[in-house]
Amino acid sequence: MAETATSHPSAAITGVHHIGITVASLETALAFWEKFLGRPARWTTILDRPYLSRVVGYPGVSIKAAFVDLPGGGVVELLDYHHVKDRAANPEATANPGNVHLCLAVGDAETVWRHAVACGARSVGGDGPADIDGGPNKGSKSGYLRIHDGVTLELFQPARRETEGQ
Repeated sequence: MAETATSHPSAAITGVHHIGITVASLETALAFWEKFLGRPARWTTILDRPYLSRVVGYPGVSIKAAFVDLPGGGVVELLDYHHVKDRAANPEATANPGNVHLCLAVGDAETVWRHAVACGARSVGGDGPADIDGGPNKGSKSGYLRIHDGVTLELFQPARRETEGQ
């Protein structure tokens, strides 16, 4: 029997709950996010309940964690693992398989870019967002920055549509 759209397992997905980022230091990561967003984390805590080892696969793990609310309803969860041997930083190269970036929609890419740099971000290429000159995002602006722990943050300013402001 063929699956219908409502019977497909993906029909049970209701949205994104959070984006988790493993960090070397919760304090360093929070310093960037709280300055960048202009508000404190929603909460910080130590996660060390027995279920956690089962979820993340590290026996006896303890994680310093924080939830940082993003404009528009998204949440970044910062995770600083403790009691885990052989933690190693991932290479920064965006082209490496498994590399993930976080893209934030912005109203003014140039202004937010400068603010992110003032908060400690650094450019991946160029001195500001690039104008997108083709494809489905033609007329938009985009740029990659590196933040704490080599994490890639993309700023994306959608193209202004002709009907806007009329």
